[in-house]
Amino acid sequence: MPRRSRQTGPWILRLPLLLLIWGGFSLAMWVPAIHAVITDDHKTSQSFFYAGLLGLMLVSFIGLSVANHVPRYGMPGQLMTLLATFVFLPLYLAIPLQDALQNTSYLNAYFDMVSALTTTGADIYADPGRLSPSIHLWRVMVAWLGGLFMWIAASAVLAPLSLGGFEVTARAEPGDGQGIGIRQVHRPGSRRKLIKVAATLAPVYFGLTLALSILLLLTGEVGFVAVCHAMSIMATSGLSPVGGLENAGSGLAGEMVMFLFMLFALSRLTFSSDTVAHGQNRLDKDPEFRTGLLIIFAVPGLLFLRHWLAAFEVDTSDDLSMALSSFWGAVFTVTSFLTTTGFQSIDWESARQWSGLSTPGMILMGLAVMGGGVATTAGGVKLLRVYALYLNGLRDMERLVLPNSVSGMTRGTRRLQSNGAFVAWIFFMLFALSLTVISIALSAAGLNFEDALILTVATLSTTGPLTEAAGASPIDLGLLTTPAKLILCGAMVLGRLETLAIIALLSPNLWRN
Repeated sequence: MPRRSRQTGPWILRLPLLLLIWGGFSLAMWVPAIHAVITDDHKTSQSFFYAGLLGLMLVSFIGLSVANHVPRYGMPGQLMTLLATFVFLPLYLAIPLQDALQNTSYLNAYFDMVSALTTTGADIYADPGRLSPSIHLWRVMVAWLGGLFMWIAASAVLAPLSLGGFEVTARAEPGDGQGIGIRQVHRPGSRRKLIKVAATLAPVYFGLTLALSILLLLTGEVGFVAVCHAMSIMATSGLSPVGGLENAGSGLAGEMVMFLFMLFALSRLTFSSDTVAHGQNRLDKDPEFRTGLLIIFAVPGLLFLRHWLAAFEVDTSDDLSMALSSFWGAVFTVTSFLTTTGFQSIDWESARQWSGLSTPGMILMGLAVMGGGVATTAGGVKLLRVYALYLNGLRDMERLVLPNSVSGMTRGTRRLQSNGAFVAWIFFMLFALSLTVISIALSAAGLNFEDALILTVATLSTTGPLTEAAGASPIDLGLLTTPAKLILCGAMVLGRLETLAIIALLSPNLWRN
């Protein structure tokens, strides 16, 4: 008789990962359903309640049919689960959204759920008054759960495969930070490790969101808006139930609190040391965090100085209050787009007038392309890759002056492989190639060059608010053609998983190993 695999642990944890994720989102649908009952929106409540119930029934039936089968959880299978989650799960998540709105197409609902799940935040429903509070809550919750999903997947799936930015690090060692080798800590197919990572990071993610919500409440924000904005900041989605911070009630104090919590998207060391080796978990020595802070204060500083250096045509007074408000507006907005959140400060207009920039779209797109830290909820190229290219540029200039010089190991290079800059350059080229192909595809779908470029950068960097802030006028996503919307959905998934992960799935060597 063939030997049966030993089954350990609760039976529900032995189900396929995609099935567990599907069940988790089905349960999450009851949160907006309960909220809709409280707010007397019974039609919306019914849509989410029955959709959640249907999802749980299907998960239960499928779970019972595969209960006696113990699947093998190899790394290719887990990577495929990530792709399937972002592509196919929104097909289910869009059902209650369309049913609750009734005046939207299923494609628009699917586009919105892909945008939320990938933490892109490209708002296809431009008018916030069109959606009920419960629907706003659902969209923000999907983005928040998508951010948590990436927190867990980065450590449990992407790091062992040297993807998602870990390909440039010297030691992609997810685990307990004790300097144990990757093969010891993260064997391919380690389901127990995946559960351990989820149990460790989920309370941290929830606790930070709760803390930010309470702080926003103390600054004068309405409870519902405070919770939604807190979830959007932690997920870097930029979704807002009131249409942005200019309509919020927290004011300058709320922006300062949000600014502090956006720093969690600059480096994973701000909330966890599970992806670094022992002795390398000091935040002040982290190249990503230091590079992010340099950009956050250097770019606003240049915009601030432009008032005297280049903006001669701007007729503004040089009073101290306007100078400080313009500088703060630039600092907050630069941080927001660098972390791919996309919130604009209420003083951003003052910063634009101070610097004399009418449409600073290229600056915002450049910040979004650079992105935040590796293994965070931020998108973009990632700061660690930018730092690796910067070090390589310094080394090349040094060799031009001193051809026989030998570079040594420094504190700034300990986290990088010897060929880290080469790998980072390959990724940057793949990113540029993806940007070119998607821009051409969108142009073929009927968009002009400027809109196609903005939409491509917004989706590949998972910074949806660029569609409203980067151009001379906001882009109405609802008016796009069906092919354009499908192309953007694919771009959002590609931007979330990154090109190297898709290439890895197509590699026969990964599946063979």
